[in-house]
Amino acid sequence: MRDAHASLAELRARLEELTGRPGRLSEVLDVAALSYRTGIPAETVTALLEGRRLPETSLGDRVRQRLDFVRETRRRPDGKRYSLDELARIAGTSRQWLSEWRRSGLPSLEHADRLRRHFDLPAGFFTEDEAEALHGALQPVLKELEAKADPLAPLRTPGFYRLARRAPHMSPRKLQALAEWAEMITERNPVDEDGL
Repeated sequence: MRDAHASLAELRARLEELTGRPGRLSEVLDVAALSYRTGIPAETVTALLEGRRLPETSLGDRVRQRLDFVRETRRRPDGKRYSLDELARIAGTSRQWLSEWRRSGLPSLEHADRLRRHFDLPAGFFTEDEAEALHGALQPVLKELEAKADPLAPLRTPGFYRLARRAPHMSPRKLQALAEWAEMITERNPVDEDGL
């Protein structure tokens, strides 16, 4: 298995290249949003974005910390904090089991997955180490920055290449129609009338 810190370092280098802010990613990326998405404290996210290697935390400590993080950051529809009884119901277990989970840091995979799905948390939320979790949360950021840096990247697909190879054999009228079609389907409208 590849070292998560090495993978994160490569990703960080690419992000620094795209943002033009070497060593200053925490100034240009939304640290609070990354913290919320990963369950990692904001100061740890900042340290990892700066390239610092932090001491490893045990699995039990990560699980406890992230369960507490969920309890502090995810709110009920009325804005109040979830009680342990409510979290236990969501997980499909008892309050006693949830309390034991918090003490031991060893959740049942089924119960942890129920909580994860209920709160729309990424896979591995409770168990991934900090570098792995941040690496996963930075993937959409990287894709967005790459799309801004190279707006034609989404068109570099096998289907578009096959279409481009046919271009020399098309009439100017067909090429114009194809260009209009490509422009229409690549507009930045998130949802058209067909719901696509």
